[in-house]
Amino acid sequence: MPLLNVPQPVDFSTLSEVLVVDDEPEVLELLAEFFKTRGLRVSSAGDGRAAVAAIEREPARYGLVITDLQLPGTDGIGVLEAARHANPSCYVVIVTGYASIDTAIKAVRLGAYDYLTKPFSLGQLDVVLQRIHDRVALEEENRRLSRRSAARDAGEGRPLVMGRLDAIDARLSKIEALLQAMSTKG
Repeated sequence: MPLLNVPQPVDFSTLSEVLVVDDEPEVLELLAEFFKTRGLRVSSAGDGRAAVAAIEREPARYGLVITDLQLPGTDGIGVLEAARHANPSCYVVIVTGYASIDTAIKAVRLGAYDYLTKPFSLGQLDVVLQRIHDRVALEEENRRLSRRSAARDAGEGRPLVMGRLDAIDARLSKIEALLQAMSTKG
């Protein structure tokens, strides 16, 4: 009999801090608590203008912004634009009770990582967090491999195999020179 599928703990420390933006206090509190239980630091804003001000005040502070689309002051699209302008590596998830294809397309074109329709389950947020974690891990692995490749290209840290190939090549050159010298003598 299979065991229950229990999500494994994931390290989200690379996201720095989450900014949750919603004008409904109950939703704001629920989302903030959800992210805190995942080990993330959380800030919150009750309107778009406060969110944009927080983002502009400390551009690198937020690795993830969860924002409602319909907000007083500045809407979720304005929050998205501010977040992506301040920190291009910031992940922004739009949540809305007024979903439309047009706003979804606009949000994605402006750099939204995801677009969720209210009501959504917290399980959906877990999936989004896992996808972000996986992407961050892949990007870090890519950077690590690129650095390693660049170091090799610069001649630093050449692998043992390359050194052996150079030695074999040098020996073959000597053998070829000896064979050529022997053939011209004979």
